[in-house]
Amino acid sequence: MNNAGYFHSRFLNPLSVLAIFVFGLTTLCSLDSCGIFDNPKSKQHENALSLPVFRVDTATAVLTKDYLGTIEGKVNVEIRPQVEGQLEDIYVDEGDFVKKGQKLFKINTQPYQELLNNAKANENVEKAKLENARIELERIRPLVENEVISEVRLRKAQSDYDIAKASLAQASAAVASADINLSYTTITAPVSGYIGRIPKRIGNLVSSKDNEPITVLTDVHEVYVYFSMSESDFFHFSKIRKNEGDSLLGGDTTHLTKFKPLVSLILADGTDYSHKGVVDAVAGQINKNTGAIVLRASFPNDENILRSGNTGTLKMEETEEGRILIPKEATMQVQDRTFVMKMDTGNRASRQLIKISGATQNRYIVTEGLQKGDVIITEGLDKISEDTKISPIFQDMTSDSLSASEL
Repeated sequence: MNNAGYFHSRFLNPLSVLAIFVFGLTTLCSLDSCGIFDNPKSKQHENALSLPVFRVDTATAVLTKDYLGTIEGKVNVEIRPQVEGQLEDIYVDEGDFVKKGQKLFKINTQPYQELLNNAKANENVEKAKLENARIELERIRPLVENEVISEVRLRKAQSDYDIAKASLAQASAAVASADINLSYTTITAPVSGYIGRIPKRIGNLVSSKDNEPITVLTDVHEVYVYFSMSESDFFHFSKIRKNEGDSLLGGDTTHLTKFKPLVSLILADGTDYSHKGVVDAVAGQINKNTGAIVLRASFPNDENILRSGNTGTLKMEETEEGRILIPKEATMQVQDRTFVMKMDTGNRASRQLIKISGATQNRYIVTEGLQKGDVIITEGLDKISEDTKISPIFQDMTSDSLSASEL
């Protein structure tokens, strides 16, 4: 080997040295990216997010179902005239409270007074005829007994007397009828209650054949709320009653109409009515056109807040035990599906699909996807993803309301 070759082998070209350095650095970076030099304990020292979590448990839920109801007074009486005539006086005004027997309207009495007078005159005529027949009978009887005249005359006199007696009874009945019709010209309240709208005015002709009544009298000290329940709800309602044995009132469970659960009423302005009611009647048939059945709930109305024709929302509660309830803030919506972030045994987050059947103001009722003992993350869902390490902060939510409404 000559000196030139020896020098070249001992001392490399600077460019070659630089190329070797770059190649080595690239190789080290590649090896590092493959994890060859990873510390096997590095994931154990990964920073974990401290987030509130909730341990799933079962509890008693109160499901509330809403039904639109129509309110009517317990007594709702149409006031109609029983005789025809001109309306002469109106003693009350719309909205007045009246007592049973109080005067409401007056129909012109003159024609009915004349009919009564005529009936009384006919009655007097028949009384006179009866007296004549009685006198004739008494005159003939001794003559027949003494065989002065034949017995046939006595039988005829007796017959005339009986006819006169029957005619008098008929005339007396006509007097009573005319007197009743005269009394009908004064219309009184059949029950205590509130006067409705009065479409007629003084001077109008009124009749029992009119399409609409003179007014409607409503007793609203107790009101009925009528509402419709679907066929499926009705069967569910019936099964619950049988299973629970009318636990609310301890009634007989052999017939649905004796089941009287407590219900509440939401008024048209959104406020809660202060009194509870009871379902006390169920219609005998399901409407084949709508597939619904009508039920009736009774409510006290001592403050006279409710009126016939009002509407409201009836709320019926159903208690279910052993239901899974979770905080609403622990869920997230993706299109039409609901998810929670569940924490596994390694304290890492994983997304879990759930199915919800009901809700409260602050909780969901879960029927699928979770079971007792699961731990879900309740806050900071936007900060985590699958496999995020969690440092759990357990929450106590036992004081939350468990009342629920059907979705």
